[in-house]
Amino acid sequence: MPIAEPAPLPAVPAPAAGHGVRRALAVLTLVNLLNYLDRFVISAVLESIKRSELSPSDLQLGALASGFIVVYMVTSPVFGALGDKGSRPRLISLGVGIWSAATALAGLAHSYVTLFLSRAAVGIGEAAYGTISPSLLADYFPRSKRGRIFSIFFAAIPIGSALGYVLGGLVDRAWGWRAAFFVAGAPGLLLALLCLTLPDPPRGQHDDTPPPKPSSGLLETYLELLRNVPYSLTVLGYAAYTFALGGMAIWMPAFLERVRHLPPEQAKIQFGAIVVVTGFIGTFAGGWLGDWLLKRTKQAYLWLSAVATLLAVPASLVAFLAPDPGLYMAGLIAAEVLMFASTGPINSALVNLVTPTERASAVALSIFAIHILGDVPSPLLIGAISDASNLTTAVMVVPVAVLISGLVWGFAALRGERTRQGAP
Repeated sequence: MPIAEPAPLPAVPAPAAGHGVRRALAVLTLVNLLNYLDRFVISAVLESIKRSELSPSDLQLGALASGFIVVYMVTSPVFGALGDKGSRPRLISLGVGIWSAATALAGLAHSYVTLFLSRAAVGIGEAAYGTISPSLLADYFPRSKRGRIFSIFFAAIPIGSALGYVLGGLVDRAWGWRAAFFVAGAPGLLLALLCLTLPDPPRGQHDDTPPPKPSSGLLETYLELLRNVPYSLTVLGYAAYTFALGGMAIWMPAFLERVRHLPPEQAKIQFGAIVVVTGFIGTFAGGWLGDWLLKRTKQAYLWLSAVATLLAVPASLVAFLAPDPGLYMAGLIAAEVLMFASTGPINSALVNLVTPTERASAVALSIFAIHILGDVPSPLLIGAISDASNLTTAVMVVPVAVLISGLVWGFAALRGERTRQGAP
């Protein structure tokens, strides 16, 4: 006798406009802040780990960041497929709990191998959160507001990253680098429980057309996404952008210490403060401007990202090469503002270029691509070039990657305009 399939679970009602979605946005943004705090606390303690009994090389220090990213990108497609079909709040809660525990465990490492493994395990939890949370946000808010909403959500990137530098540096100075991992990881265990209270609205509830049926399998979904040319071009530009931003995020405090000769605490705290201010301004300005330009062209998010990123190229060259402190700090600030301006628009473009039932998978594939081509190789490459020559030479790969990103996004926007006008 065939076994009857269980009845499908009733759909969870969409949260009412107003307080419900605002609370959900606040929770997801707070968790995203912790996400980047835990991710970048390692950068604040690199020099202390180098001077510790572990005594790693620069290449090994770069591998701590790259190992996390490898696990993050490899597990993302799995969580993307689960996120398009299962309970998104439960999967997010699981991910937050895993990465928080792994962050705290890094403080117990007594060999380079155990430190490497604990940092790599952080990528499992962050893969669940990184792939699923944008899909959830897209179903909380309509298309016309997503640039602003994603700018709020992704404003947690610079703030959380800066807190990682600042908090990690202060705790490192007071109690050592191991304590920095304990302080960074513990709060996430409480936030994991809070994530279970988030609503899980119907997929595509704010989109113009009824969502299509999901594809029959994981492989078919990802192949279909690869055939989506606008999506693929957007991801390719995002990979070059991530290469640049990831390299700067990991190595800039060390660059300020070694090349600019700033005291260790000043290098970490000063760079952290720059990231907070520029990230906040750039991310919010980019999101609001992207939504305003969307009334004039459907390619607004790509155009804004392309122009802002291309303008960041000369600014980053000044930051790395100018001898005068006032000049190179001005270049660093300008480059950071311009690069962060793309954060909300480019992520809005990604979710808008795919159907509602494949958004988590689209974000997952994007995560895989931008990291395998972006900030997996960039910390390693910069570390290897630094070992072979010096850090000043090594960081020059960053402006090249920024230029490639802007050119690809500009081509994608131009192609979108021509396609809309019926040009071949």
